[in-house]
Amino acid sequence: MEKLVELSALLYEPGELMTGSPMSNDEAKAYVRERAYDKEYCIVRDWIWIDLDVTEEERSILENTCRQPVVIYAHSVIFDTARRWDVGDYVRTSFLYAFHEGYMFETMNSIYVLLGDGIRKRTSLDTLGMLV
Repeated sequence: MEKLVELSALLYEPGELMTGSPMSNDEAKAYVRERAYDKEYCIVRDWIWIDLDVTEEERSILENTCRQPVVIYAHSVIFDTARRWDVGDYVRTSFLYAFHEGYMFETMNSIYVLLGDGIRKRTSLDTLGMLV
């Protein structure tokens, strides 16, 4: 029951406010297309920046692969070039590779454009693993 409470807190309790891009959905699509990124991209809203509690060993493994213990969980997919998710779906990213311009969350395979305000929280890998 404790893990369910942690998951509920992660998804629905307040966190530290973060600001994403103020662009409209259409502006965000045009913005990413103009930059001709060589990765698939996904535009999201209602997102949570999740800092993960990891051991030093887990952190070292991530660092050796140029990743950081951070993921995004978004309640609302606006657009996905790879059609992995439909409009309105939720998405959980893989680990952070790079963060650009204050709203471009890049993983090894994709770029996630964070629109509107989001929140920042911290959780364990166990709790994160409950988000399927």
